[in-house]
Amino acid sequence: MSTAHTAETTAIVTGAGRGFGRGIATALVEAGVRVIGVARCAEGLEELRVELGDGFVPVVADAADPSLPDRLIHAYRPRTLVLNAGVNPVLAPLHEHTWDTFRDAWETDVKQVFHWVRSALRHPLPPGSSVLSLSSGAAVNGSYLTGGYAGAKATIRFISAYAADESARGGLGIRFVSVLPKLTPATDLGAGAVAAYAARRGVDVPTFLADLGATLTEEQVGTAFLELAEKSELDRPAYLLTTDGLRAL
Repeated sequence: MSTAHTAETTAIVTGAGRGFGRGIATALVEAGVRVIGVARCAEGLEELRVELGDGFVPVVADAADPSLPDRLIHAYRPRTLVLNAGVNPVLAPLHEHTWDTFRDAWETDVKQVFHWVRSALRHPLPPGSSVLSLSSGAAVNGSYLTGGYAGAKATIRFISAYAADESARGGLGIRFVSVLPKLTPATDLGAGAVAAYAARRGVDVPTFLADLGATLTEEQVGTAFLELAEKSELDRPAYLLTTDGLRAL
């Protein structure tokens, strides 16, 4: 869809209070999109509302609540869903995890994508809508200090692809895309992971980051998601996101 069309629409962004979600919400509002920002922390949402103004509507809620997607989709009629909510996984080798810490990402990251995608298909969203789900580069490369995180993010990619197939089969015209950002210290989750992996390798953080390459910022992520929201031709099932931009997988 065109930029002008984007500027007339509403988006729902989960996990909007911090990290990538904050960057995405900011980019969309600055492009004229009304953003309904969902997060469990009221403080982060209120800070963003003050910063962004009336174009940002905070909703304090658990994005993984099964009843939430139908309620918000009905109330706000969004053209774009950005499914970004997720936990900061416990950083430990496999044998130091419990089952509860190992499955954390499944209970939030995967659960929220499942329920929102299901609602988008069953409601359904109007033709031309987009559902953009945050996976992770870990879905391809693994992540041996985060328990079940990499597997959870891989499952998000599968869910998005399955939904795209159902949309096509049903003639719904809803675009489903998953995005796999590279590891970055720009978020709390990424900074913790970088420190843990550097320690595991026996190097300091600057050395680890030098090997990792250019740092992906929240602003770059926001720009990439704005591009996805604006350009319906970006319809591949999944994209890797680095500082060089989006690359179809």
